[in-house]
Amino acid sequence: MSNNKYSIDSKQDFIRFVCELYKDFKSQPENWENNTLELFLEAMAAYAEDIQGYYDNTNQNIDANKASWQVFADILMGAKIYE
Repeated sequence: MSNNKYSIDSKQDFIRFVCELYKDFKSQPENWENNTLELFLEAMAAYAEDIQGYYDNTNQNIDANKASWQVFADILMGAKIYE
């Protein structure tokens, strides 16, 4: 699963995304900076704190303070590699 943008518009999209993220972890753990639950959760919290900066820097008109399936997916994807 690449870090390319993906569109998450519904709960079903989010479920498919999480399943693909899991498959990616199982098949390519070497691509995951945060490859333990402890590291992943720590990175997830840090990325959730900083995600608005990502949206602003990539000119995406997304308000991270408004919960959405897309924001949840972006946080999980970011936690994969966030340091």
